[in-house]
Amino acid sequence: MVPPAHDIATLLQRPALQALPAPLRHALADAATAAAARDGMPDAIDILADTLDTLATLGADGEVILAAVLHGLPALQPALAAAAGKQVPGLADLLEGQVAAAQVWALHAEQSRGVNTEGLRRLLLAIVRDLRVVTILLARQLARMRAAGALPEEARQALARLTRDIHAPLANRLGIWQLKWELEDLAFRYLQPQVYKQIATQLDEKRVGRERYIGAVLDALRTALAEHGIHAEVSGRPKHIYSIWRKMQRKQVGFDELYDLRAVRIAVDDVAACYAALGIVHALWVPIPSEFDDYIARPKANDYRSLHTAVVGPEGRTLEVQIRTHEMHAQAELGVAAHWKYKEGKSGGDAFDRKIAWMRRLLDGAAEGTGSEGTLAGELDAELVEDRVYALTPKGEVVDLPRGGTVLDFAYHVHTMVGHRTRGAKVNGRIVPLNHVLRSGDRVEILTSKEPEPRRDWLLQANGFLASGRSRDKVRAWFHKLDRARNLQAGRELLEKELKRLGLHHADLTGAAKKFHADSVDELYIQVALGDVGPHQVGRALHEEQRAVTEPDVSSLPVRRPPRKVATPGKSKFTVQGVGNLLVQLARCCQPVPGEPIAGYLTRVRGVTVHRTDCIAFARLAATSPQRVLPVEWGQAGGGYEVDVQVTAFDRKWLLKDITTLIAQEEANVLDINSQSNRASGRVHLRLRLKVADFGQLSTLLGKLDALPGVEDARRSG
Repeated sequence: MVPPAHDIATLLQRPALQALPAPLRHALADAATAAAARDGMPDAIDILADTLDTLATLGADGEVILAAVLHGLPALQPALAAAAGKQVPGLADLLEGQVAAAQVWALHAEQSRGVNTEGLRRLLLAIVRDLRVVTILLARQLARMRAAGALPEEARQALARLTRDIHAPLANRLGIWQLKWELEDLAFRYLQPQVYKQIATQLDEKRVGRERYIGAVLDALRTALAEHGIHAEVSGRPKHIYSIWRKMQRKQVGFDELYDLRAVRIAVDDVAACYAALGIVHALWVPIPSEFDDYIARPKANDYRSLHTAVVGPEGRTLEVQIRTHEMHAQAELGVAAHWKYKEGKSGGDAFDRKIAWMRRLLDGAAEGTGSEGTLAGELDAELVEDRVYALTPKGEVVDLPRGGTVLDFAYHVHTMVGHRTRGAKVNGRIVPLNHVLRSGDRVEILTSKEPEPRRDWLLQANGFLASGRSRDKVRAWFHKLDRARNLQAGRELLEKELKRLGLHHADLTGAAKKFHADSVDELYIQVALGDVGPHQVGRALHEEQRAVTEPDVSSLPVRRPPRKVATPGKSKFTVQGVGNLLVQLARCCQPVPGEPIAGYLTRVRGVTVHRTDCIAFARLAATSPQRVLPVEWGQAGGGYEVDVQVTAFDRKWLLKDITTLIAQEEANVLDINSQSNRASGRVHLRLRLKVADFGQLSTLLGKLDALPGVEDARRSG
């Protein structure tokens, strides 16, 4: 056994530090000696030494060991930063994760006995970017619990509750039984000292008789296994006080009625030998059928594998027997540490990738449903940790949101009526808009009004108010309760605003209503008002309808050869039917974009000019010279299309910056900007020439521009 560490020199001799590269060990020794001479020894030196011993048992690598040392001795960090940064690239994440975990410990301390332990566990795993941090946290907590007897009673109780609620369940999910059992026993010892002492006394009183009985059982098993040619290691299995108490509570029995106080373990070379040994055990003694579990054929969620059986042993006493391979035993004792190399990103092939995926599923798993020793209750969904966001209420309670969740989603997850009454929000003390996207660890305060008054534009996806389908359903349910007349009027206003913005306000909605299974245009308005159909969807349907049914009349166009489609030279944006080698350009009057119905007009000097089919100028030209009208189709060329957009807004600081930033985020390009301000009204009129990929991008961009603070109107020009 390694002696306790009371000074830097002894600490540096710990076996765990041998995992560090020699240059780093020397640098660590120099920095530690200088820090000890300057600042004296920290009180936590023994805690750190114990932590390092546990990490060595778990097979931790050099990066993990160094991160544990530097967190335990922060005075060494400045001296080692340069040397360690080059040789240990993952050190920063390991240190940051340990600091971030302190947020969870503080939240646990804030909360009452009704603490949401599962939410805190999820938050911990969300803010820890490198999963190796979890093993450091478990090892350090075990060291602190071993030394907790010297703490004041209040501090000892708080440490034990934290261990019971967070650390022991994590060790259980990782399958690290060495740590799990001891963490649970130590927490139980300080939280319920009388019960702990009573069970410990009863175990000690019966120890001599139990050891004699187990000795006779082991001799009988070794003889029987050897006779059948099975090489095995047979040993007694230690019982843990917390697990004994849990079983007494679950089965509602007394100490003397527990049969598995007498337990043995058989370790063999392979799986076939496991089942052979099981047959020998059942041949020696009568099995109890209800107490047999095959965790080899059906492993537990944390990959635990073993055969469990109970028999009526010598003297008619019940006896528990576990049978497993040596590999399974290593897995059961060390869990993830038995097979995981601790470092994400190292090349290990498909098998390693599968282990990482399994690891993440494991960490996000629920406590086992049958016979679990864990303290976490309830079933979790199948989503991985990194697909969720864990935000905090002002009281420190954890709210679980989907990735991309906003403050408005947060409000609806707290309570439906809180969402309906939301009028503003603060994140970490700062006022933010309702579509502000949250990050794990954000503390959110919702500002509400007296009366519920949700807004219909919360349902528009382009506005980004709600990322959760559950939240949108709650808003829809509110508007479903309103009377038909109000929904009809609201839907008409929403749709007309969108169509006007897209230049489609004169379109006939009858066909679009049928496409969305609405009996009439009024029913379509109601669907829009309730969020069942988005205004953007209606706009796209109108474009598709016009493209399908609105074709220019070219019957009077002379045809001298069979019609054929000829692409214009190079990377053409258009295909013109019946002619080739013509200059083709967009009409400046209407500036069509891909996806819109178009037609060509053959000019005298500029080739073919492409118009939208509903362009007023095109209609006038076609009426005058119908023979010059040509069918035109969109081609496959890339590079985007130019379009003019006009924005009317209240002039404010950073308005132009917000607009251009949004355009860049939507991956559109600004070609030109002109502004005209009106000091009397405080408004500014902006005309932007943009390059967009297609109609869909234009529609989404207009919607988001319209939702910017201070913007009154954003629409397409021409």
